Amino acid sequence: MTQLLMDEVASRLDLGVAKGSRVVVAMSGGVDSSVTAALVKMAGYDAVGITLQLYDHGVAVQKKGACCAGQDIADARAVAESLGIPHYVLDYEDRFSESVMEDFADTYLAGATPIPCVRCNQTVKFKDLLSTARDLGAECMATGHYIRREVGPLGPELHRAEDDGKDQSYFLFATTRAQLDFLRFPLGGYSKDQTRQLAEEMGLEIADKPDSQDICFVPEGKYTAVVERLRPGAAEPGEIVDQSGQAIGRHAGVIHYTVGQRRGLGIGGQETPLYVVGLNAEKRQVIVGPQEALLTARVRLKELNWIGDGVSVPDGASIRVKLRSTRPPADAQLGQDEQGVFVDLAVPEAGVAPGQACVFYAAETSRVLGGGWIKSTEAASAEAA
Repeated sequence: MTQLLMDEVASRLDLGVAKGSRVVVAMSGGVDSSVTAALVKMAGYDAVGITLQLYDHGVAVQKKGACCAGQDIADARAVAESLGIPHYVLDYEDRFSESVMEDFADTYLAGATPIPCVRCNQTVKFKDLLSTARDLGAECMATGHYIRREVGPLGPELHRAEDDGKDQSYFLFATTRAQLDFLRFPLGGYSKDQTRQLAEEMGLEIADKPDSQDICFVPEGKYTAVVERLRPGAAEPGEIVDQSGQAIGRHAGVIHYTVGQRRGLGIGGQETPLYVVGLNAEKRQVIVGPQEALLTARVRLKELNWIGDGVSVPDGASIRVKLRSTRPPADAQLGQDEQGVFVDLAVPEAGVAPGQACVFYAAETSRVLGGGWIKSTEAASAEAA
């Protein structure tokens, strides 16, 4: 890519504020946020980079493939220096611990499946950092997320990224209308390969840096080790029971199991393979059943965020939903009753668990309509618990 072409790419970046306006860029030290900062700078805005320190430097430096870690802070600082933009590191460790890590531990202890990346975006990044950006006099804040912000007839809308493989809308469903007014996502129309090509042509040293993997504060993917450190004594043993409540085995702690798990149950000799179909943290029970018991037809939600048209979730609306980040949106219908908002799935899904997110999409377009946290599930058959 020639300099002329790079200039053309940057000139097409319109953040909806006047050229020369201050734009804070959230810089994690990775390829995506670094290219975002470069594009903002090249497009003629007053770019200011901010990097968050979210957890202990000693642990962070040793963990590879994380974000907001010690080496990542150094990388972000180096990129900002090469671009000639101001760069600040903010110590958000206490906020991150309270809003994300503590919630992570408590959710696991409750027998649910946490998604800390959503909580981080919902609290630390899109609430606390956004407030700091305003204090710095920024007209908007840009991030390296793969998602699109488009201005529709009634104001800003959130849309899935052009690259389905990199789309991060699942992790950003809790973005509010007020936050969407201030946020910008310059990479929403690019693929990861195109972003890396831009990084190479821009001469950014992090062009070949691997993507972040797993959860940033969980070394080597050992979730239970983090929970046990935050909540000593959390792994209390209990019973493995069938769907009728009959004990058929013992376990070393509910936190070691997830809905849908088959391996490692230690209950051989059964006529049919058994899977974890539920967790009862209060009774310290792991509930098992046949594979068909995993099928969920209805999910009930809490902490709803609606950013579609209107002021509330429309009862009976046909939408599409994602219950896992790696699955494509599936047909569903919204509903409400005395217990609150629920979603009926056109085709039952397996492995759905409380604590996961249910993200709403428009039935005919790429628009993100918000979503909620799953508080309970209802099985597709009378035999399932």
